[in-house]
Amino acid sequence: MITMTEIARLTGVSQPTVSRVLNGNTAVNPEIRERVLACAREHDFQPNVMAQSLVGSKTRLIGVIVTDISNSFFAELVKHIGEEARKDGYSLILFSSDYDLEKEKECLDVVKRYRVDGLIMVPVDENGAEWRGMVSRLDIPTVVITRHATGIDSFYVAHDEAGAQVARHLHEQGYEEYIFFGNTTDDKYLGFIDGMANECREFRKHLTIISSKDSQVIEAALKEHFAKTTGKTGIFAYNDRRAVQMMGILQKMKIRVPEQVGIVGFDNIYLCEVLYPSLSSIAQPNETMASLAVQRLLYRMDHPNDQKREDHPLHAELICRQSSDLKGGILSK
Repeated sequence: MITMTEIARLTGVSQPTVSRVLNGNTAVNPEIRERVLACAREHDFQPNVMAQSLVGSKTRLIGVIVTDISNSFFAELVKHIGEEARKDGYSLILFSSDYDLEKEKECLDVVKRYRVDGLIMVPVDENGAEWRGMVSRLDIPTVVITRHATGIDSFYVAHDEAGAQVARHLHEQGYEEYIFFGNTTDDKYLGFIDGMANECREFRKHLTIISSKDSQVIEAALKEHFAKTTGKTGIFAYNDRRAVQMMGILQKMKIRVPEQVGIVGFDNIYLCEVLYPSLSSIAQPNETMASLAVQRLLYRMDHPNDQKREDHPLHAELICRQSSDLKGGILSK
């Protein structure tokens, strides 16, 4: 790869002049400027962004840390973040913490070493004091996405509102027993039980919690649940991957969906439409969320002294498909 020193030798100008041209200084003689640019194009010159960052120039890099890049929801979200960032000439450097706090720390360390201009992040624990301290010490403009982090610019779907939507939907479809499959500290669960309280006064007598991801544990919990009830059961899984896992276990147990059990997931990944039965799910406005997060980060880069923080919940939409369509509204269309 050609260097600035070699371009200076080939064009017969000084290395500082080459540097000024390649860094966009328009005060250089037009004829010299064009000669330098032509040489750079001919030899496919690529600037050393790390070296530039050491002297105070922007790297044009945005760090992105998500919790699980193998989840297609996050893959799609990152795609939209990249598309929005490229509009302003930025590239992404991507990390996955795998829901591991120690790995998250390592990601933040690398982000700092790369001297990125800004960071968009899905924290493992957005309320954790240790994480907040690390982000503060980074001294890099940071925006949180898909989570609500108090005191930090955040763009997210209101999980409690989404959970209430699911509760209302399952009750309206005629399900009488309910299973929440996930973490009960999540706002999805809190919204779900609040929604159920509005639909059924004694709903807690009809509610089962399954928090394990282990298929054998899940199957045992389902057997116990169905041993004590003959009512139709509505299941809310905290994401689509777990909903697909649940559907597979129910199929193994020869339990019919949606006739005996209705299932609703969360994230509306591409698999939802191609499964049979197709999976009902909560759709998040990924493109809008990504665009807002990038634009806020760019604003934060240009206005580092602005102390106002943006707390921006977005509306989620329940997409009803065959897996919870007990009344046949979708199938009859």
